[in-house]
Amino acid sequence: MSEKTLAEAIAWCDEATAMRLIREQLAAGVPAQEILAQCNEGMLELGNRFAREECFLPDLMFGGLIMKNIMAELGPHLTRDVKGGAAGLRAKAVMGTVQHDVHDIGKDIVVMMLRGAGFEVIDLGVDVPPERFVQAIREHRPSVVGMSLLLTTCYPSVTATVNAIREAGLRDQVAIMVGGAAASELLAKNAGCDFYGKTAVDGLKFACQVAGIK
Repeated sequence: MSEKTLAEAIAWCDEATAMRLIREQLAAGVPAQEILAQCNEGMLELGNRFAREECFLPDLMFGGLIMKNIMAELGPHLTRDVKGGAAGLRAKAVMGTVQHDVHDIGKDIVVMMLRGAGFEVIDLGVDVPPERFVQAIREHRPSVVGMSLLLTTCYPSVTATVNAIREAGLRDQVAIMVGGAAASELLAKNAGCDFYGKTAVDGLKFACQVAGIK
């Protein structure tokens, strides 16, 4: 039987194999962004396995913990890769999990990826009320604002946040993206967001496009 790929190791929550493969790829000179793309492919497949009832909620949670450990390993390499060609970029992003939702794994992955790409990220944490998003936009003037949610019951929080940004006269100043297990293209459209990111990589690409980071 052939050895698991990195994506397969993550999809099956095999942390030991995943970490070994990551270190081998780093030693071989594979760019950290490419390794991260493989990791996100694995997380997406883990989500697909969950949807097919091949694994359960504890597996999803364990997969998230594995990704946190992976990001701790890849973080310095992501930053180093960026500094070679993108030093001095000060694009800003505000990120937060919407009000009444306390899940942070997906948000934390996007935050780490944005920082690796050269963004200054203002991480508002979880259960963030609309007015805190507004305050952060006024204070930091970001290029992009990202909202995360895992619970479908928090749909109104997304709409309320976009409305608060609009009522504060700031809507034209920022691009708004939404992501997370409960997010969808339909939610983004109905709430007035600019973009729905199915994966963390999608969110990263959109933010870089908005900020003009190649």
